[in-house]
Amino acid sequence: MTEAAAVFRETSADPVTASVPYSHLSLELGHLYMEDFAEGADRLTRHFTAVRPWADTARAWAATLPDGKRPRISTCFLIDDYFSRLSTPAKLVPTLLESAERAGLTIDYLARESGCALADPAHPDRAGLAESVMQRLVESPSPGSNGFRPPVSRTGWLTNGRRAPTRRTSAALDADSAWQPPAETEARGHSVFVDVELWDDNGPHRTWSCAFLAAVWQLARLGLLRDDGRAVLTPTPWERDLPFPDDWDALPPLLRLNPAAPPFTAYYTCSVLPVRFLPVEHAVRVILGQVHVDADAVGQAVERAGQEKVTLPEGVAERTSYLFPPGL
Repeated sequence: MTEAAAVFRETSADPVTASVPYSHLSLELGHLYMEDFAEGADRLTRHFTAVRPWADTARAWAATLPDGKRPRISTCFLIDDYFSRLSTPAKLVPTLLESAERAGLTIDYLARESGCALADPAHPDRAGLAESVMQRLVESPSPGSNGFRPPVSRTGWLTNGRRAPTRRTSAALDADSAWQPPAETEARGHSVFVDVELWDDNGPHRTWSCAFLAAVWQLARLGLLRDDGRAVLTPTPWERDLPFPDDWDALPPLLRLNPAAPPFTAYYTCSVLPVRFLPVEHAVRVILGQVHVDADAVGQAVERAGQEKVTLPEGVAERTSYLFPPGL
């Protein structure tokens, strides 16, 4: 007989990646600046009235699921409380919800943009989501790059190709060196070159850009963010008849307003936005293409989707879509 050797392992040696529930589609019903809210209830009603037919179009896409299954579609709305705080939740949120209902829409989940940037007040020991995503950026090296430009972690700028070389002398003194244009790495015919500012350090604290926070928001909606394996930006239930606080920091980063709503996270996202957000969302896709997403989180999403016969694109950006209706 041989004696079996006992093997002891610390529980922490086997990190577990928390799973999250999935809807088929996360439908964003808009994103407005505080200046838009300042125009009052009529402005919000006009917004949701314009959004309504396009939201129905997005729902029609999700209805084409395999085996005729009923799609799980959750709606969300992101409030900008990061760049400006012209109002309070107590004054703004009820008007927002009433305007959506007047247009025949229901907001299942309400999120604060600062929740994509700062640490969750309920978990001050954890890093903010923006900081966590920044640590996962992996720049795509452009052909012919020589490493002269500092990395994104130092500059705060991320591009989708090769920047135009920096000329160290004037054109008159450097006549032998021809000007070279920037070039998109995977251009089809002609380049559409984008150089995205992710943050600045001009003030006492780092300020994340709208484009970078929008990329964090997309990753959160796709269920691809984790903090040491733990799920992040998880919804906090909120009774619709409860009063909202006067301080934004007293409001959880993500609220579930509809108790019967499908999950916040989804296989695909669709955002109905004013056309002014088009350049921002182009930048978002550039960022998403250079984020090293948690492999276990990606695997969970692919496995769950496969069980429902839903095919997910390999690229994260290809799981996002947009509608830019006129008049928003």
